Amino acid sequence: MENKIVIANLLHRPIRTVVSALAVAVEVCMIMLVVGLTSGLVNEMARRQQGVGAEVLVQPPNSSMFLSFSTAPMPISIGDHLRRLDHVQAVDPVLLQFNAAAVNTVYGIDIDSFNSVTGGFVYHSGGPLKSPYDLLVDDVQARANRLKLGDKFLLFDHEFTVVGVVEHGKGGKLFIPLQTAQELSSSPNTASIFYVKCTDPGYTDNVISEIRQFLPKYKVISIEEWMSLMTSNNLPGLTAFVTAMISLSVGIGFLVIFLSMYTTITERTREIGILKSLGASKVYIIEGILRESTFLCLIGIVVGLAGSLLASRILHSGFPTLSVELTFQWAFYAAVLAVGGSLVGAFYPAFRASRLDPVDALAYE
Repeated sequence: MENKIVIANLLHRPIRTVVSALAVAVEVCMIMLVVGLTSGLVNEMARRQQGVGAEVLVQPPNSSMFLSFSTAPMPISIGDHLRRLDHVQAVDPVLLQFNAAAVNTVYGIDIDSFNSVTGGFVYHSGGPLKSPYDLLVDDVQARANRLKLGDKFLLFDHEFTVVGVVEHGKGGKLFIPLQTAQELSSSPNTASIFYVKCTDPGYTDNVISEIRQFLPKYKVISIEEWMSLMTSNNLPGLTAFVTAMISLSVGIGFLVIFLSMYTTITERTREIGILKSLGASKVYIIEGILRESTFLCLIGIVVGLAGSLLASRILHSGFPTLSVELTFQWAFYAAVLAVGGSLVGAFYPAFRASRLDPVDALAYE
């Protein structure tokens, strides 16, 4: 009976019901997409580094975990010393250049060294880098920019020719010759990072110890450890951003539910007076208002989850290089936050309704 009354109340003001449910839906959708986008970005970056096939990563002192923002102060001659260490099979120097125009990272590579560490690219079409202004693109980037063999692509105010489309997952999405990258960045004979492949993964710790003795001030880390650090919890700026967006989303849901319930109670003052004159307790009144808020919230959660799935597909369709990871875990968290915010938002209006004097409520115009 109580559920029927709640449903009747929701249907009595359909526009307000729809707006309130949509506010909760927006809250859930925002949480899912913000977390999905940040998780997708971090996890894709980690998977691409793992796909290189190296065991050790060498970076300059005080370098960023985000390889895209690494500078290039390391002499490339360091690679020759690394190759002479015990249990080192191959070393690949890479010069990273952030391409602000397309918001991606360009890998300057020596194709032979890169192949010795990674095992080589899997070519969907074309072949390796040969000329200074040749360009390799992975299949994801090729789909996003509709690139094919022979197409021209503008990078750093220079025109490159696509000579190969490769399978994604080995470091970057765009690859140019190392020497060209050095010339364009005015950093001759330097590298941003060194990928080190061991003769056996079991020697990783030994190789790291040797490199640290040789380069005591440099950042030397195993790929496995680097991947474990690539979470939003270990990235303070990203954590703060996600927390701020979630707080904003919950705030939206809280305020809309609060306003909706407050307005509802004002409109139903006489009805509440009748209920109280018939013997309805304070608990009964509060429970009825909170039940209505919960119904609104549940509708909003369902719409929000469906909307986040639809939005992720639209984003992926429009931006193929964008990774959005929606998880059941965060769907649960988003639902809990939405319900919690809605109940808190409805509590004061419900408490206010329970304290109305029956005589004053019945006399309310």
